[in-house]
Amino acid sequence: MSDYKIITDSTSDMPESFYEENNVGVMCIPYILNGVTHTEENPIEPKEFYRMMREDGVLPTTSQISPAAARTYLEKFLKETKKLLVLAFSSGLSGSYNSTKLAADMIMEDDPEANIIVIDTLAAHLGEGLVVYTAVENKKKGMSFEENAKWISDHIQNFIHVFTVDDLFHLHRGGRVSKTAAVVGTMMSIKPVLHVDHEGHLIPLFKARGRKKAIKGLVDHYEEKIRGYEQPYDVVMVGHSDCAEELEEVKAEIEKRFGKKTFIENYIGPTIGAHTGPGTLTLFFMGRDRDN
Repeated sequence: MSDYKIITDSTSDMPESFYEENNVGVMCIPYILNGVTHTEENPIEPKEFYRMMREDGVLPTTSQISPAAARTYLEKFLKETKKLLVLAFSSGLSGSYNSTKLAADMIMEDDPEANIIVIDTLAAHLGEGLVVYTAVENKKKGMSFEENAKWISDHIQNFIHVFTVDDLFHLHRGGRVSKTAAVVGTMMSIKPVLHVDHEGHLIPLFKARGRKKAIKGLVDHYEEKIRGYEQPYDVVMVGHSDCAEELEEVKAEIEKRFGKKTFIENYIGPTIGAHTGPGTLTLFFMGRDRDN
């Protein structure tokens, strides 16, 4: 048995090879498309998922993981080790953290040997992925189960999220902007730039006129937040929902202004993409704090 195992959920959107190479467990948070619930047993490739949203007008929905499903996942991972460090999807965006915490508490009540720490990452997509990456690196450096959990908890506000969306109507459907704002913003080519705040909620930062200015805004926010902050891991996470060419523009702008970086990139998975829609660009890194 290994000393402890790191667990996350599918909303962390890291490349599958990362999970496999680092023995990270993944709990699947389902999404619903055309009345069919999709899990790890019947996934849809992200490119096809976004094609269906763009061309077929499909409007997917999501549901949180249930306490029963979370318990099933955790008990499977307990076969490897009794110590599980669980890094969960933001409680500000989903009830999945609460379900997982409830499942962990029930398991530990029934099994005194089990030791499960569930951390609310207050993060989503590759922001959550960056937390997982950091926990994995901490473990490689020799941090114990308890030390790693404390380090992540102590630094959770240093995991910075910033993103822009192409279509305001997906944010309207999720209750993030009014219908009037979506209509007017679309007519005026307004591209909002948002972040995830200290409570794990999606919050608008500012509005950009056009895509180029939105991309510049992402990198400007990066510059502001890394100023004066000593990076423990010089890794930048970037994601997209079927707009890879524009993602390359984000990467190029960062390297033009700040030099060579280690990028980890991936599609925005369907569970998150159901709410942000096609054409979303994301940027995640460690910085001073999440406050505006």
